[in-house]
Amino acid sequence: MIDWESRGVPFALATVVGVRGSTYRGLAARQAVSEHSASVGTISGGCLDNDLHQVAATVIATGKPMLVEFDLTADDEAIWGWGIGCNGATEVLVEPSTSALELAERLRTSRLGRRSAIVHSLDPDDLGSRRFITPSGGTPVLGKLTEAAQEAMREGRHRVVEVEGERSLIEVVGSPSRLLVCGAGHDADPVVKYGAELGFETIVTDDRRHLLTTERFPDGTELIHAEARELSSVITVDERTYVVLMSHNYLRDLEYLRQLHGSPAPYIGALGPSDRLDRLYADLASEGVVFDDDTKRRIRGPAGLDIGAEGPLEIAWSIMSEILAVRTGASGAPVSVVKRRGRD
Repeated sequence: MIDWESRGVPFALATVVGVRGSTYRGLAARQAVSEHSASVGTISGGCLDNDLHQVAATVIATGKPMLVEFDLTADDEAIWGWGIGCNGATEVLVEPSTSALELAERLRTSRLGRRSAIVHSLDPDDLGSRRFITPSGGTPVLGKLTEAAQEAMREGRHRVVEVEGERSLIEVVGSPSRLLVCGAGHDADPVVKYGAELGFETIVTDDRRHLLTTERFPDGTELIHAEARELSSVITVDERTYVVLMSHNYLRDLEYLRQLHGSPAPYIGALGPSDRLDRLYADLASEGVVFDDDTKRRIRGPAGLDIGAEGPLEIAWSIMSEILAVRTGASGAPVSVVKRRGRD
């Protein structure tokens, strides 16, 4: 967008602000469209591009935002001319470049904190206006809207809400999720690699310095040489930190789990059979370190989804798939089963 601005190329920005049924992208997905129909990003698998470009052309010409819905749920899709069979509906806010650049500049210059929210108004009389809310609060007059935004920030998920008759998209922004891998054995490499490719900040800790080499892990990975008993003092584990215990040493993992007691980590995955995790719980309980049921629901052992994984690469895919499911609140079940249940 900045490049188009510098060259004086008019453009529009499309943001997904509502979804129903089966859609390719979720809330807050974006696509910028220039007056020459060039695109950056995507709000669909390409099936909506022609129609989106037409809407974008109108927005560019008028300088006014538009709220449109691409509804593919009709039984007779021939009336739309798409014939795609996606059976879903995507609601999109399309706004002119001036509004999009204001948002980009605000995000660039604001100190919004670790996790914040942008409330996009979907009210026809206030379309395109935005309010910024931090974890500590927002404008007092927003009241219930601030409460909804803070709940969205806690869960780390975008949502559409209706407060006092006004619809809004609450977009959660801020620092990305973090992946903390405790143990730098050979099978840590693909877990960290996939995590980095999925946009996680990646951190690896181990007490074996020779394993913490920059050649093994993606650029930007934070490598921390520390004893397991030092974990809580060298790393702040917060609500955006997803943890994998894979030291392959029972005593190390016992100490890592002790250090994670009371942390708000939404996911702690432990390699090894379930009996091993039960033994870790029992040994810690004998020392007075007891995990309540809520915390145990966030601890997964064996880590990963049941995909019949064998070997480091497949196990890494299994673990990262489970982490993604936890982060989005999804079931981790086959998509075909979930979608069919929704229709029954």
